[in-house]
Amino acid sequence: MLMGKPRIEEWTQLRGLAFLAIVMQHSIAEYIYRPDIVAADSTMLTMIYHLTRFGTPTFVFLSAVLLFYNYGERFRYGPFIRKRFGDVYVPFLCWTVIYWLYVHVFTPSFWQKGGQDWGALLKEMFVPQTGYQLWFILMIFQFYLLFPLFAWAFRAARRVIGPMEAKKRAGVLSAILGGSFMIYAALLYLSYYRMGSWAEGLGGPWSVLLQYRSYSFVMYGFYFVAGAVCASSVSNWRKWCTRLLPWTGLLFLAMYIKLGYDVLQGSGEVVNLNISTYLRPSTFVIIVAQMLLLYGLLIMMQGRSQAFLRLLTWIGRYSFGGYLVHALIIYVIAFFTRPMDLAGSHVSYTLLTFGLTVLASLGISYTLSHLPGSRWIIGAKRRDVKQGKPDETGFRKESPTVS
Repeated sequence: MLMGKPRIEEWTQLRGLAFLAIVMQHSIAEYIYRPDIVAADSTMLTMIYHLTRFGTPTFVFLSAVLLFYNYGERFRYGPFIRKRFGDVYVPFLCWTVIYWLYVHVFTPSFWQKGGQDWGALLKEMFVPQTGYQLWFILMIFQFYLLFPLFAWAFRAARRVIGPMEAKKRAGVLSAILGGSFMIYAALLYLSYYRMGSWAEGLGGPWSVLLQYRSYSFVMYGFYFVAGAVCASSVSNWRKWCTRLLPWTGLLFLAMYIKLGYDVLQGSGEVVNLNISTYLRPSTFVIIVAQMLLLYGLLIMMQGRSQAFLRLLTWIGRYSFGGYLVHALIIYVIAFFTRPMDLAGSHVSYTLLTFGLTVLASLGISYTLSHLPGSRWIIGAKRRDVKQGKPDETGFRKESPTVS
């Protein structure tokens, strides 16, 4: 790992925005399928939902950009993977058990079996259901395991591209990004329109792999490539995002209208948010537009709106722990709201749930981070970094989902 690299503030701030987007999506999912929801609330929640589709893919992008930025040069695989195991996978195991216990202790069949439903717990380790957000950890850990291969490709590309003059280098990086975009869009087309029927016809392990393809890091490949491109030339990435602001804004607006229409048209009495899955080509386009748009806006805001940016930085700093715990907070809130008649109030309760979940999950993450052994629950404890010049950084100590 290279030492003394400058801290890239907008990455932490973007992670804060991504965390807020994820909490909003999961809050919406809690209420939009309620049987007493009225059409106006369903439509409004769908509109809010598509404003926040960038959340998880942005986490993937930031995971890649931090790995390539900090570990793109030579590094030792043993210490690297041990750190990821302790900071990421052990908290995954811990929270898998917590979510499984929380859901099952309120299930009569669990007690009828004498609490010995260990097969279900084992399945949760591979296909998380009770801790529904934990699939991301399994997916990103695949990338960690294979990172030496990707780091080798990254170094090889830099040896070729590095000596080029600046304009040509930017053109090559743009071509890599554009080519990856097209290839990935084709992969998503096959995933959304073809792989379902392939899974039914193949049978055996291939059918299982296709059925659970959303758990594979390959299905998020473009975001890893984008992270590598960003890490290789942060200055070019910043220029692209700011120069493209008008176009990414227009593209986002167009895709926002299209996705909203597609979901409302394709749904029956109950809105089907799965129509705009991450693995749909049109959803991919709006996500990329949102990511670039928000990145460009964060660059434009640097030096301004300091209070807001400091808030986003703080949220991003504790977002990993917040990500792990936030679904549990939604479960607890739902325990009280599900018996209630909320007709005409689903938007209000969604926003209330979002606010309470953000406050509670970040508060828990902050508190746990200051306790002994916090690494095993919410990842590596953030250590204070000595203030100094811009190139003196504790950047690598940031939240482990994105390092």
